[in-house]
Amino acid sequence: MVDVETGGFNAASDALLEIAAVLIEIDPAGTLRRGSTHNFHVQPFAGSRMDPAALAVNGIDPHHPLRPALPEKEALQRVFREVRTALRSQGCRRAILVGHNSSFDLGFLNAAVARTDIKRNPFHPFTSFDTATLAGAALGQTVLAKAVAVAELEWDPSWAHSAWYDAERTADLFCRICNGCQAMFSAAEGRARMLGWTEPPVTPGESAPDGPA
Repeated sequence: MVDVETGGFNAASDALLEIAAVLIEIDPAGTLRRGSTHNFHVQPFAGSRMDPAALAVNGIDPHHPLRPALPEKEALQRVFREVRTALRSQGCRRAILVGHNSSFDLGFLNAAVARTDIKRNPFHPFTSFDTATLAGAALGQTVLAKAVAVAELEWDPSWAHSAWYDAERTADLFCRICNGCQAMFSAAEGRARMLGWTEPPVTPGESAPDGPA
């Protein structure tokens, strides 16, 4: 689960100011739950644009002397290190970004990866799960605050547009929707096995090794 706060809507020109990643865990019964949160403030890259209207929404002062911001590459490397550790523990080869309006978050992530010349991005470059779409289908709501409310989850508007808070609420929403589809998923998984479509699981520890990004 990834949420970004930015200086605008253009991933190529506007600053990435905050990034949060929330890991999703699964228990032996197949139930999803929110795992650990990894949140970092990010220094605007040189020459980046920061729209005052965007900053008014997310409440970020990019130049505040007490803001603990990291260089863009370091912030991404810290997130990716946690994601690669989770991939290995689950025997997975690639991470799929989940986000609310996920194309926005993935677009900024990919632009930052290209800008910082990081070679080992654990996320799939174009596939993502969009909780706005999932919530629209499952709950009849596409706005995050409304979807969280009808799913009977916590929502505090004073924390909205903080990357860590939006990411955690989005993770809770994703887990609630997926857990509600568990019976359908189990039936489909059984049919996939009958059709020979299920790949053998990756042995934990054999997925992408950690190291310098």
